Amino acid sequence: MKEFDYIIIGGGCAGLSLAYELEINEKLKEKTLAIIETREEYKRDKTWSFWKVFDHNFGDCVIKSWNNFTINTSENARELTNKKFPYQSIDSGKFYKKINSRLSTNSNISFFKDLNEINSVNSIIFNSVIGKEVNTSELWQHFQGIEIETPKNIFDEEIINLMDFNCDQRNDVHFFYTLPFSKNKALVETTWLSDLEDQSIKDYDLQLENYIKNNLGIKNYKINFTEKGAIPLFSPSLRNDNKTIYIGSAGGMTRLSTGYTFLNIQEHSRYIVQNIDNISGAKIFSLGKKYQFLDKIFLNVLKKHPEKMPQIFFKMFNTSSNTIIKFLSNKSNIIEDINIISKMPKLIFLKALLN
Repeated sequence: MKEFDYIIIGGGCAGLSLAYELEINEKLKEKTLAIIETREEYKRDKTWSFWKVFDHNFGDCVIKSWNNFTINTSENARELTNKKFPYQSIDSGKFYKKINSRLSTNSNISFFKDLNEINSVNSIIFNSVIGKEVNTSELWQHFQGIEIETPKNIFDEEIINLMDFNCDQRNDVHFFYTLPFSKNKALVETTWLSDLEDQSIKDYDLQLENYIKNNLGIKNYKINFTEKGAIPLFSPSLRNDNKTIYIGSAGGMTRLSTGYTFLNIQEHSRYIVQNIDNISGAKIFSLGKKYQFLDKIFLNVLKKHPEKMPQIFFKMFNTSSNTIIKFLSNKSNIIEDINIISKMPKLIFLKALLN
């Protein structure tokens, strides 16, 4: 069986981002790479969104950018504007096409369906797969979104609704998310922060139908695209060793309080490429102990007081847009952290800290 210098397990967002970073930085001219991916074909299956707090390689894959966003509950609404850090959405179909087109030009890169097809004994492995065993009792961000198209111009394409808590919570944390790509096209998503054991909250189709009809006031539309997923809001018990380095959500690149992952993957990929010649001995890349500590407290509150979360999220956004965006994107300083923390209800967060 053929040997490779590097192996990437999982050809999704994290695996392809790393492969692309290696390729464009000419780290695969004299090194070989195997990518293990089971899917039969690449097609649009996700929409990755984030605040652009630093430049990335995929500007040509961006569906749209916005500078205005709202968050609302059944009692309140707040609108914020930010020109410095636009909110962007990536079309995964364009992302896959861009990367695979580039990788196909390098004969040192090969795709396989199964790791057993190659000899991995002497390879450095980058693994983006958490594994088939999932802890359904832990917290997850699970969702279903549909891109809808209307015959008439309905949407304000200059503003997104980041979180709309004006919906049935069912004793968990539930919100809707609307990204208008044009005046007659938008992604509408129902999102839950809960465990995966309660099947009664997974009637996503009905939730979306009711929200679009009753909250958005839209009765005539067609569905162009559907996406569905679940992001773990807990740290996987996976540890790097001299041979295997975990990437993506498996490598802790998901911000646990928000689910944001895409830009963290890009930053991690750059770090790996910068240290590729001694990657086994390099310091493990992480989002930072500060955010791990704050997220742990926040998620403890979420687990114990789901009914309070709409107002807690709303209060978080009662600050400058720069502050909240940097905080949610792992780029805040201590003054900005204190600003956010000061908005939180003191007693229940103190109890969560002590537990």
